[in-house]
Amino acid sequence: METVIILVFVFGYLAITLEHSIKIDKLIPALVMMAISWALISLGIDSFPSWFDSAKHALVENFPALGHEDKMHLMEETLLHHLGKTAEILVFLLGAMTIVEIIDYFDGFSTIKSFIKTKKKSKILWIFCGLAFVLSAIIDNLTATIVLISILQKIVKDRSVRIWYAGLIIIAANAGGAFSPIGDVTTTMLWIGNKVSTGYLFGYLFLPSLVCMIVPAFIASFLPAFKGNLEVEAEDDKPKSRFSGTMLYLGLGAIIFVPIFKVITHLPPYVGMMLSLGVVAIFAEIYSSSKFSLTEIDDETSEAHAHHSPVHHSLSKIELPSILFFLGILMAVAALESLGTLFGFASTLKESVPLMGTEMAGTEVSDLVVLLLGVGSAVIDNVPLVAASLGMFTESMDDQLWHFIAYSAGTGGSMLIIGSAAGVVAMGMEKIDFFWYLKKISWLALAGFLAGAVAFLFTRTLF
Repeated sequence: METVIILVFVFGYLAITLEHSIKIDKLIPALVMMAISWALISLGIDSFPSWFDSAKHALVENFPALGHEDKMHLMEETLLHHLGKTAEILVFLLGAMTIVEIIDYFDGFSTIKSFIKTKKKSKILWIFCGLAFVLSAIIDNLTATIVLISILQKIVKDRSVRIWYAGLIIIAANAGGAFSPIGDVTTTMLWIGNKVSTGYLFGYLFLPSLVCMIVPAFIASFLPAFKGNLEVEAEDDKPKSRFSGTMLYLGLGAIIFVPIFKVITHLPPYVGMMLSLGVVAIFAEIYSSSKFSLTEIDDETSEAHAHHSPVHHSLSKIELPSILFFLGILMAVAALESLGTLFGFASTLKESVPLMGTEMAGTEVSDLVVLLLGVGSAVIDNVPLVAASLGMFTESMDDQLWHFIAYSAGTGGSMLIIGSAAGVVAMGMEKIDFFWYLKKISWLALAGFLAGAVAFLFTRTLF
């Protein structure tokens, strides 16, 4: 039965990657393989030799000896646990996307657009990579990607050029999220699990993360896609809302407030995001009536705005297929995790890598295994792999191994577009083809990943 579930995941994964060839939206195979995987687990619960308890990050002791009802109860608890963790991410994502759409409703991104005076493609590349790196450390890589691609859509009208920028934004955002405890879900897991501390995380990973961003951006700046100047369309004569700047700073400030709220209250990030959304929505409703008075009454856009509140309008603009795809892929991976498949895979890696010395053998094996986990995070998902590593290794808090795992899992996902939350969102927002990303961007991400890993080998000698 376990083999059948793995095959379901493999075929579902292939259907996702071949989306443009088979003409079926990627959310459909994601949802189908999620539902079938859990159905097969329920039907064959008595045949599985092991079960992975995600809450304890360990295999359940003597699982085969449990009764059928106990196994079913454990499965239901595990399913609810994964649904809860996935819902936290999805609700957080919904809040962030709604705030971004409210900012766009008031034309807030035109404020940032006005700051970018240059038309040179290579300079714009460095501006966006720098913004992605910094913002992702503050507001997490997922939200930073949403914000920057939204701005990018206002500046770069040619989609064939824009998807190149989006690819580099994914790399930069994942790199920036790796050295911050709130920048990526995997570093947050290690932080909450008392494996890394904020100070050491920054000390170990800032330089490797910076190298991971700079190397791909530097190489890309010499590629034909970033040569020359952008073709800038004539400015729209329609008057902009006088609240554009206010809503931009309010929206971004509200998102930045989320990690502060988490530190103060110790509540999950989505709670703070809902509070931020509520505050932004209040000001949006107050400002909306003033916004209408600045436009012509017969203007089609203004009429549409006049009949919908800013919040309702913004919610209608959210990319729900991306949300459902995210639900499907995360819950399908959770099925493999629950069976102990991923835990076994990670353990096999640890045991099968040949020893290359005596006293230093453990370090050498760990380094290679962690690099392979980074590659694996691009193929599957970094969250369950990090969860498995929490059960595999027993090193103390702030051991260099945990920081290397944080780097590899956080940046390795950039090598495939479905390997990270930032990539999945960018894929949905720009309809980026899986194989286009594989051919054009993956090698840049790999170069940055390896360069950053070399930089980590240097920084760990300082501690």
